[in-house]
Amino acid sequence: MFDKILIANRGEIAVRVVRACAEMGITSVAIFTDADRHALHVKKADEAYNIGPDSVAGYLNVHRIVNLAVATGCDALHPGYGFLSENPLLAKACAARGIHFIGPSAEVIHAMGDKTEARRSMQAAGVPVTPGTDGNLTSVDEALDVAKGIGYPVMLKATSGGGGRGIRRCDSPDELRRNYARVISEATKAFGSADVFLEKCVVNPRHIEVQILADSHGNCVHLFERDCSIQRRHQKLIEIAPSPSLTEAQRQYLGETAVKAAKAVGYENAGTVEFLLEANGDAWFMEMNTRLQVEHTISEQITGIDIVQEQIRIAAGEPLSISQRQVQKRGFAIQFRINAEDPQNDFLPSFGRITRYFAPGGPGVRTDAAIYTGYQIPPYYDSMCAKLIVWALDWPSVLRRGKRALKDMGVFGVKTTIPYHLAILKSEEFQSGQFDTSFVERHTELTEYSVRRPPRELAAVIAAALAAHQGL
Repeated sequence: MFDKILIANRGEIAVRVVRACAEMGITSVAIFTDADRHALHVKKADEAYNIGPDSVAGYLNVHRIVNLAVATGCDALHPGYGFLSENPLLAKACAARGIHFIGPSAEVIHAMGDKTEARRSMQAAGVPVTPGTDGNLTSVDEALDVAKGIGYPVMLKATSGGGGRGIRRCDSPDELRRNYARVISEATKAFGSADVFLEKCVVNPRHIEVQILADSHGNCVHLFERDCSIQRRHQKLIEIAPSPSLTEAQRQYLGETAVKAAKAVGYENAGTVEFLLEANGDAWFMEMNTRLQVEHTISEQITGIDIVQEQIRIAAGEPLSISQRQVQKRGFAIQFRINAEDPQNDFLPSFGRITRYFAPGGPGVRTDAAIYTGYQIPPYYDSMCAKLIVWALDWPSVLRRGKRALKDMGVFGVKTTIPYHLAILKSEEFQSGQFDTSFVERHTELTEYSVRRPPRELAAVIAAALAAHQGL
């Protein structure tokens, strides 16, 4: 087992990995830029080192980070998610310097990061993929020909894309012509590659993903599925495990298909196989995420398996600690992404100082956060500042617990998505569990919630004062 791990990330995920290291008796090493000097992961890690003044580029400097891992005596590196987590150059650099990369090989990261290569790999393994191009597009005319053959709407996607970027829906030839150059520009800026491909747009599907774990001894298991259909502009807001709408037959099929997909590419470590599920029950492979997911927490809650600790054991060459038969799900878990955004102002980022922060507690409540009272949220990074996770034995109970925990949670000084999540919980459609990826865009009224009304006694006092004032 490793003695010392460098965490090449920041925020709540860095804190999460620090906790896993602490429970395994492993020394944790944090990195930070000048903007993160007072960040929580810096305070929690056993050691912490400044990697420069550049707020973003510091976390993207492969060689500086790997050199620091060597210089500080680390024998492994955990990439978290985002930043360099799906960059094969980091895995290669670690291998070249004798550092164990806690994730799949550089070759697998590259193959699954290339969406057209991933599609070909899944087709070869017998995993259903949506109709589309066999490779990258060479011109807008080729895109128009393919779209005409499979029918509109279609999705134009960056081959190296991810995180909801470099993707456009096109409902007509005119939209495809307009968006073609735009997606290429977005892909080049965001991912350094102008390659794009096209596939059939599955209208209003459910977004279902399956968590898998695979070791170097040929073992691979799934930890059931997560429903990530509540999303805005391809960015997830609320995740649920397991899906409240899947049948046991669908659940078994998707789990087995995800394991087959992972084995087909020789996958090792934690990963996620994502599917689009149509209303008629047809499931299509969408992509494979070769890293830890933001929403791994809810899979942990329903199975009792610490995914980060399993990642570390796998990277150390140990076999999985559990077999598929031992993986059992219990109850439901929901994760709410608490973003520093104003839902009533088109989700405008709301950065600034946290004047007060109260974390919720009680049975079945977990908070993974990067904030504390007095913390200044910097404007350079993702707006997510915390994740609230609730668990209960059944669906109605987890809804009630989610409502209670969201009301218990207090984040003051900035706007957050807490009121928006409460509004979603009140929706009968959400409560039924029968929703799809169109939920957020169809329910614009949910951003029009009113502020909390004062207690009846206070309201009566105010009314009496107003009446007296009017009588003067």
